[in-house]
Amino acid sequence: MSDINYFTKESLQQLQRELQKLKTVDRPAASKAIAEAREKGDLKENAEYDAAKEAQGLLEAKIKKFEGELATARIVDESEIDTSKVSVLTKVTLTNLNTKKQVTYHLVSEKEADLKSGKISVTSPIGKGLLGKKIGETAAISAPAGIIKFVIDKISV
Repeated sequence: MSDINYFTKESLQQLQRELQKLKTVDRPAASKAIAEAREKGDLKENAEYDAAKEAQGLLEAKIKKFEGELATARIVDESEIDTSKVSVLTKVTLTNLNTKKQVTYHLVSEKEADLKSGKISVTSPIGKGLLGKKIGETAAISAPAGIIKFVIDKISV
């Protein structure tokens, strides 16, 4: 995982809302579930109590993860992105030199990555191989199937 998490203003606000919900709604609900399970008797044989404690642990881990992401968050303003080279939040149109097929990827943070919608992480092998490249340059990317070569056709936001 990289040291810096890049976000658009909207996705950062969404993360902040989600964290706020975890802290103000889900955390009290988890505490209440533990209290209710505790009232049901012997804690050694109380599966409901064990499940509630485990759920609380998972919730706290998620809160800690989100807080870590926010601590290293950087907002990237799309209007200030340099499209002369591949960087975070750019859309890159590539031609695979082996198959001659053209594909477009949107380079995003790890959290926003979704291959089905064409969004790949800047920390993925393809993302790392494309960063800093300019139009017309060839990127040789190591994949499980071997080295894949792409030519950068277009860079946009």
